[in-house]
Amino acid sequence: MEPEDAGRIARGLEPLHGMTYFAPETEQHLTGVGLKPGRMSYFAGRSAPMGAVGSAVVAAAFYNFNPALVGRSIPAAWSLADPSDVVAARFASVDAALRRMLGDEVLTSPEVAEAAGLARRAAEAARPEGRPLAAAHLSVEWPTEPHLVLWHALSILREHRGDGHIALLVDAGLTGIEAIVTHVASGKGFLLAFAQASRGWSEDEWGAAVAGLTERGLLDDQGALTAQGADLRNRIEADTNRVGFGPWAHLGADGAARLGELGGTVVRALLAAGCFPPEVFPARR
Repeated sequence: MEPEDAGRIARGLEPLHGMTYFAPETEQHLTGVGLKPGRMSYFAGRSAPMGAVGSAVVAAAFYNFNPALVGRSIPAAWSLADPSDVVAARFASVDAALRRMLGDEVLTSPEVAEAAGLARRAAEAARPEGRPLAAAHLSVEWPTEPHLVLWHALSILREHRGDGHIALLVDAGLTGIEAIVTHVASGKGFLLAFAQASRGWSEDEWGAAVAGLTERGLLDDQGALTAQGADLRNRIEADTNRVGFGPWAHLGADGAARLGELGGTVVRALLAAGCFPPEVFPARR
C-alpha cells in the first residue's frame, strides 16, 4: 500500500466523522449539558478532549477559523459545561444521529463491528507527538458499542491527519485564511459562501487574502488556482498522505482496503440519508 492509497481511503471515510457537525442531535445534546446553541457546540465539542483550553489554543489547533469567532465561544463554554461532560454528550449525540440515519439493524451488524475493530487498530497506532488534537482524542476513554468505536477511531485518524496537514500548511507559508481560500479554489473543499461564513471571515478579510495569494502567483485574476497554486496544493495533499501514513501502514494493505470497503458502505448510507446540507460541498461527480 502506498500513502496515496491510504489517503484516498481516509478521505473517503471522513463523512462518517464529519456528519456530527451537521446533525441536529449534536446541538441538542451539547446544549443539554449547558452549552449555548450555535457555534459553541462545534468549538467546545471538538476541543473538549483537550480540556478547558483557551481560545488561542483552539484557534491554533483548528487553524482556518477567524480567532475572533472562536473567542465568542471559548473559554466561555467551560464556565457552562465541564469538558468531560461535553465529551460524553458528544458521544450521545453521535449515537442518536447514527441511529436515526442508519437504524439499529445496520449499527449492530457484523460488518460495522468488523469495521470498528479495524479502525481501532489503526487509531491506536497513531503517534501523538506534534499532533495536539489527535493526542487529545487518543486520551479519551473508548466507548463500547461498535458504531461508536468506529466513529471515535475515525475521529482520531481524522485529527491525526489534520494535525499533520496543518504543519504542512505552516511550512508552505499559508495562513489559516489563505489555506481555506486555496482549498475552496481547488474545487475539493467547501463551497465559497459556506467556507467564508462558517470560518467567520468578513468580505474584506477574504478579499485581502485573495489579493495576497494573487500577488504570490497562487491565484489568477478570477480567483482560481494557477498552475503554481495547484502544484502547491497537490504537494501539500501528497505530503499529508505521507506524514499520515503510519496508522494505515500498521493496519496493512488488506486491512485498510477492508476498512475502506466496510466504511464506504456506511458512508454511502449516510450521504443518502442527507447527512450534509446541499450548500456545504460541491456536487459530487
